[in-house]
Amino acid sequence: MKEISIRQIKEPDFSEGFAIREIESMLSEKDLVQDLHRHDFFFVLFLEKGKGEHRIDFTNYPVDNYAVFFMRPGQVHELILKKGSKGYLMQFNRDFYTPKEEPVNFVLRKVSHKNYCPLSVDRFGRILAQLAFISEEYIGKREHYKDVIKASLEILFIELVRQSSSPKEITKNGNEYSQNQLEEFLELLQKNIVNYKQVTKYAELMHLTTFQLNKITKETIGKSCSKLINEQIVLEAKRNLLATTNQINQIAFDLGFEDPSYFIRFFKKNTNYSPEAFRKNFK
Repeated sequence: MKEISIRQIKEPDFSEGFAIREIESMLSEKDLVQDLHRHDFFFVLFLEKGKGEHRIDFTNYPVDNYAVFFMRPGQVHELILKKGSKGYLMQFNRDFYTPKEEPVNFVLRKVSHKNYCPLSVDRFGRILAQLAFISEEYIGKREHYKDVIKASLEILFIELVRQSSSPKEITKNGNEYSQNQLEEFLELLQKNIVNYKQVTKYAELMHLTTFQLNKITKETIGKSCSKLINEQIVLEAKRNLLATTNQINQIAFDLGFEDPSYFIRFFKKNTNYSPEAFRKNFK
């Protein structure tokens, strides 16, 4: 069985769970080419100047100046970054930055669910100043520098939430409580989709009734919980179909389906392709 390639942070200080690098030093006058893979950490690309191609979870995004790409652990992507690009690449894991306070945790969930965020020159300038400060702390490693970086990340993410439009899945409908609950639900889906596919289970994990959870998802993004669960299953199936050579039966079992034929019917119903046809047409 072939697993999707998982990249690790290769910085010497990865044991700390955080790294930041200037993109110019990474490229060294060459294009950066990364084939389809996934990370087990947060991956944030800040481009002051950039050209190339970026595909995240099978969606193509433009690579241009003053753009931010924010990826959550588990997402898959392919990246071509042309030489001459400029900015910062920041990587961190949950052990390094796991806000316990709900307002801060909500900000991280909100900003990390928007994979692509184009900014104006002025707005990007504010982000860039914060990144330069974080980089200085990371390189200098002065007393309590980790605490300074974590505090700076909170400011950075708040700034991103302020400056960007709402994440693509999330509308401005609904109150702050509903948005917060939605973000928590989406995070639980990503972590538990292999084992849990029932609305009742997610409602239980969130200490809500199924009625309450459905009301939250419908008023914020206009979709039922079942629809969002099915979309997450399909996304994980696509990741495995395109990023591995595993047999369809194996992928079905890996996704928690006891009956591969049911998985094939489910996938075709939701994509109009059989798993084999999808792999053949899009790989």
